[in-house]
Amino acid sequence: MTQGTARERLIACLARRVAGCRHVAVGNASPIPAAAALLARALSGGAMTIYVLGSRANNPYGDGARELFDSAGQGRLDAFFLGGGEIDGAGNVNLVGVGEHDRPAMRFPGSFGSAYLYFVVPKVILFREEHSRRVLVPRVSFVSAPGTSPPGVFRPGGPSALVTGRCAFAFDRARGRFMLESVHAGDSVDSVRADTGFDFDCPARPPVTPDPSPEELRLIRAQIVAELAESYPVFARKEWPALAPA
Repeated sequence: MTQGTARERLIACLARRVAGCRHVAVGNASPIPAAAALLARALSGGAMTIYVLGSRANNPYGDGARELFDSAGQGRLDAFFLGGGEIDGAGNVNLVGVGEHDRPAMRFPGSFGSAYLYFVVPKVILFREEHSRRVLVPRVSFVSAPGTSPPGVFRPGGPSALVTGRCAFAFDRARGRFMLESVHAGDSVDSVRADTGFDFDCPARPPVTPDPSPEELRLIRAQIVAELAESYPVFARKEWPALAPA
């Protein structure tokens, strides 16, 4: 078994974040988190229910997103993967745009139900493959989903982690801050800090993010690639040209 690629490492890293969950959902345009959810389900022996937006094979809801939101509000969704055009050190997410609202310099896809899910889903894993000061900013230009809430606000959900293409952070909700949890192979604390726009806590010696185990890598290549191709055929063929269905 060959060593995993950088993206296979990300898939395995994200899959471990939802181990033990019963119901997991993935947002739009998220092939790597979708692959992670598929891998987590495979590792659970099929005990996990997953919802991949835009998928027919991996959609347990007959009424689409509305039923997903109902399930989340009833406490039946354990984890959700969420991206952001901008993410800051307080866990705030911007999915609207940058610049003046009526004349934005950049327009993002839109919030959809992210603000609602951010409040009610117990474990929200933020993900953005790009790790730069353009994405990880001191303060988001527009708060489309807040990372924390004032005392007295009922909020069972919120961010638990942020995984990027260079490292993994855990989020301390009580303090409203990220802590560097591991650094991906080839990076360092100094390089991560140089390209992060917000301050974060850091242990003396953060570990290197583990590579996929032989079993994780076998499942990704033997099963997950084909399942992912149903929703993300272009990504699957580009990432695994010899394995993805034509």
